[in-house]
Amino acid sequence: MTPRSMRNNKGYVRGFDVRTGKRLWIFHTIPKKGEFGYDTWLNNSAEFTGNTGVWTQISVDEQLGLAYLPVESPTSDFYGGHRPGNNLFGETLVCVDLKTGERKWHFQLVHHPLWDMDISSGPILADITVDGKAVKAVAQPSKQGFLYVFDRLTGKPIWPMPEKAVEVGNVPGEWYSPTQPMPSKPPAYSRNGVSIDDLIDFTPALREQAKAIASKYHLGPVFTPPTVSKLEGPLGTLTMGTASGGTNWPGGSYDPETHIAYLYACNSCIEPIGLVPAPKDVSDMNYVAGVAGREVQIMRGPGENAGADSPKPPKKRAASQYVRLDVDGLPLVKPPYGTITAINLDKGEIVWQIAHGETPDVVRNSDLLKGMNIPRTGQETYNVGTLVTKTLVIAGEAQVTTTADHPRGAMLRAYDKATGKEVGAVYMPAPQSGSPMTYMIHGKQYIVVATSGGPSSGEYIAYTLPSAGE
Repeated sequence: MTPRSMRNNKGYVRGFDVRTGKRLWIFHTIPKKGEFGYDTWLNNSAEFTGNTGVWTQISVDEQLGLAYLPVESPTSDFYGGHRPGNNLFGETLVCVDLKTGERKWHFQLVHHPLWDMDISSGPILADITVDGKAVKAVAQPSKQGFLYVFDRLTGKPIWPMPEKAVEVGNVPGEWYSPTQPMPSKPPAYSRNGVSIDDLIDFTPALREQAKAIASKYHLGPVFTPPTVSKLEGPLGTLTMGTASGGTNWPGGSYDPETHIAYLYACNSCIEPIGLVPAPKDVSDMNYVAGVAGREVQIMRGPGENAGADSPKPPKKRAASQYVRLDVDGLPLVKPPYGTITAINLDKGEIVWQIAHGETPDVVRNSDLLKGMNIPRTGQETYNVGTLVTKTLVIAGEAQVTTTADHPRGAMLRAYDKATGKEVGAVYMPAPQSGSPMTYMIHGKQYIVVATSGGPSSGEYIAYTLPSAGE
């Protein structure tokens, strides 16, 4: 978001022989001169742009001998003026030959990435039935709340994904794609833009306060571009379905018997994207993420320390009109804050959607909401995954709460996978991190959950039903 340079290491993908360690192939996620896609990087930008790697899980169909690479964003997340063009294979699902690394097909989910919508979770391999025909499919969850579904042999979308016109911004030096692909099916399973209708509406007064806050930002649907941050406004573009939105790295679950995918999504991860001119002591880019008038901090990579040869700290700048994205401590947007959605992949339709997670303490205990009957809101997070079993969908909470039913901690919840109705819950001392797993020993089933944060350190917790007499 505030990289030190437009130049960075390239995220090439490599295949190795598991027994010898010999490298078998390399796939250039930023094409080299003469390779397919090089011409999508204008002004020689393929030579110096970096990132564009695979930081999440890779899926493999061993029978077909194919690997599916979910590729991330190029340098940098929110400003692409130094890399004009569509920028293949940024934010692209790429299918390669498992043994040779040869590209078989690709589909770019986002042209010229500007929103940190890097593909964040493993592609789901699903054998489905569409219009009476068996299809080997691959379904890609996304931060933007779209589930992109393709024939995993050919890359052809199962349902049309037309290119639709999107807003073109006015950031100096930026290059914009005038269209983006939009899946016609399934419908978006989480919010991926911000409108007035998304704002908190527990009371008219709270809605008006929220509107006053939102008025300082640029609003719009999915793919509304970032703006230059100005003291007089807008401070930036207010977004959902970007860096922390939708489905993140834990990914989704798939039931091979019913052909239903289960996807947790952050339905309220609201993020302002403002750009400011990059101070020369911070970055050689024209613009980096920031808020007008506020100090710009350099982003250091893992292992980077501020040594004697490091850039000098940025100078202090005039105080900005810093705007808190909450209304008297309450979330700026209305519930549900987090959801689990069941999607039928044979039909491309949502079967059910529920709010996942206890209502946060800040909402339940708010003096502004006393006497109001507020249904469970779900919780905002990006690191909860689901587990599907023969009859259940299981997922833990990501925030610490305290209710009359359980002490300070989080709950591991089980839902009827056919209806979404909650059928049970057990206490966890800390929030879930990642996805639950299950296994069986001597006829006894166990569920293991990684937890961390809140009142305890990171640990694995195993749950099982008591045997007779226990």
